[in-house]
Amino acid sequence: MAVPKRRTSASKRDMRRAANEKIVAPNVIACPNCNEPTLSHRVCPNCGHYKGREVIVMKADEAEE
Repeated sequence: MAVPKRRTSASKRDMRRAANEKIVAPNVIACPNCNEPTLSHRVCPNCGHYKGREVIVMKADEAEE
């Protein structure tokens, strides 16, 4: 049966446990059309634009027409 020869130090134990708890913040950018914060490479939920063109027609735009 495998048994550790030496006790694992608190530093090594904590480094091992910390590796699974890394939190990465989402890549938030300002929309070039409306300057609202949006996730990169996604359609803006506020204005419906992506890469300089309107992809989704928003309800506020439909009322103006």
